[in-house]
Order: sequence, then structure tokens, then C-alpha cells
Amino acid sequence: MLRQRTIKEITKATGIGLHSGTRVVLSLRPAAPDTGIVFRRIDRDPPVDIVASALSVGDTRLASTLESGGVRVSTVEHLMSACAGLGIDNLYVDVTAEEIPIMDGSASSFVFLLQSAGIEEQSRAKRFIRVRKPVEIRVEDRAGDDAWVRLDPYFGFRLDFSIDFRHPAIDATGQRHRIDFAEASYVKDIARARTFGFMHEAEALRSMGLARGGSFDNTIVMDEYRILNGEGLRDSSEFVKHKILDAIGDLYVVGHPLIGAYSAHKSGHAMNNRLLRALLADQSAYEVVTFDDEAKAPRAFTFGLAGELVAA
Repeated sequence: MLRQRTIKEITKATGIGLHSGTRVVLSLRPAAPDTGIVFRRIDRDPPVDIVASALSVGDTRLASTLESGGVRVSTVEHLMSACAGLGIDNLYVDVTAEEIPIMDGSASSFVFLLQSAGIEEQSRAKRFIRVRKPVEIRVEDRAGDDAWVRLDPYFGFRLDFSIDFRHPAIDATGQRHRIDFAEASYVKDIARARTFGFMHEAEALRSMGLARGGSFDNTIVMDEYRILNGEGLRDSSEFVKHKILDAIGDLYVVGHPLIGAYSAHKSGHAMNNRLLRALLADQSAYEVVTFDDEAKAPRAFTFGLAGELVAA
């Protein structure tokens, strides 16, 4: 049986919110089978729980924010991406402020925390959402170009993303990346890709209450022509790989791993959430499945206890 997973023990980290600039203490705790990923604002009296759900996503400006009864937890996508990448089904996420800490701007710190806590298989079968027919969202973006995002039936988990920022530094890197997790490692290939931003937008974003915690320590920063970080990029396709990292986290708020193929051009948090809502709104477009025989499950979801793909 392909089983649900949680962590073995509590692990903690302290950081700042990318957008709020607020110091926050993050605690990750084991959770029982069928709990899901639950964010808990422990700075509230009494604490407020928000279960990760596509229908709980509210604000999607430069991040994915979960909301319940006026209480928010923002910038959840990097932690959710790490949970998806390591196959974590059940987890309590305690935070002392309204935003998950940005750490180094990628998912690698969260991967380290989860792996350090130890990954434990549980007694219940892992549940998947299997895409049964295509679902697509198309919009015209601010530049007047067509942006789109799509899910298709596929026995596994594959992502294909293309970007077009029309910026010299980004144009010089990979513009499209396709990854199939039956063959690739989330930890090695995706987790270290960092978020990025532009100096000329910083002032406007801060006036909107965004990017107040951004720095060279947690963001790839660019002026009109070049990357300003002294160490440069970690990967020649780091920009598009970070968009894939975000998409994995955005998709995982649906509550279960997706069996299907995701493809996108110039998509972001808002479009990813619209895609999930469109999927859930059509009961003929998906089904919930489990695998009593692990050998019959997609290879993309056959993990070792360190969260790495097990070779066939």
C-alpha cells in the first residue's frame, strides 16, 4: 500500500516574512492520518487553524495566502512545495505571525527541516486526485499577451512551464523547463531555485505592503539590465525552475497529490488557484484514488523515507 506520511518529531526555524518583513517563528509538528496540512496562527488567542485548501486561498498578489474568518497565513507556496516534493500528507504548521518565513527564497530550507525531523509512513492509504479530462484557464496578461495554464490526464506528475519576462538577465537563461518526477528529483532539480524581483518595482510594492522583507539574502534581485546578487544564479534555468517550484506548492493546496500533467505559459499564483477551482467544480474532471499495491502506483510518487525517488 502506498501510505500517507508525516514527520517524526517537531522541528523549528525563525525567519522573516518576505512581504510583511515581520519576524516569525515556524514550528512543524507531526499530524495524524487524514489531517492534511494545517496552518495554525498561535499568536491568536485562541489559536486559529486554517486547513490548506484550494477554496481557502484568498490574496494571490505575489504569493498564495490562506484565509479563514479574517485570519491569514501568507506565502505558503514554498513550504507547500517542499511538502509535495517529499510526499508529506499530514503536518501542523505553527506560526507566530501572518506569513511563513522566506528563508533563502527557495524551498531548500523547508526540505532540510522536514528531512531533519524524519519522515514517517502512516497506517492509512495515501489519497490522490487523478485528473480525468483537460481543464484550462486562459487570460490576457498586462502586456496584452495570452497567458494560460492547463491540467491533462497523465499517469504520473509532470510539469512544463515557459516564461517571458522580456528582461535581458532573464532572457539569457532557460525560458522553458519540463520535468517528469518519474525520472527527476525534486530535491536536486527544483528545491533550490529562488524567488526573484526587480529593483524598479520595490518602492511600489512596499507602498502596497509587499516585499518589505526582501533582500539579497532571500531574492534574486535585478535592475533594468542585470542580476545584482554577487553570487549570481544557482542554475542556468533558475527563474523558470522557481516558477515550477511555486506551481507545485500552489497545486498542493488542493489537499492531495495530483496525478496529471500541468503545463503553463506565464502563469502565476492567481491562475494556478483558478485552475484548481475549475477542476474541483467539475466532478467529471477528477477522481480520488488510492493504491493498495505500491507497484501499481505512478513512479513519480514512489519515495524513500528521505524523500528521494526510489530507483526502479
